[in-house]
Amino acid sequence: MQIKPIRTVADNEAALKRIEQLFDAEPNTLEGDELEVLLTLVSAFEDAHFPIEAPDPIAAIQFRMEQ
Repeated sequence: MQIKPIRTVADNEAALKRIEQLFDAEPNTLEGDELEVLLTLVSAFEDAHFPIEAPDPIAAIQFRMEQ
């Protein structure tokens, strides 16, 4: 397991590819631990670089009423 900080979009994409390879890893194994750490790092990177803002409450209610 070779984990490093995710600093760029390329680092993030590489981590996502590795996550795909590890997706079925058993918990509490080396692969499972690597998957857990990578998921945490990717989540932190994406939260910082691609934030999803909360919708305007009125617009959200209007949208829901139209559904």
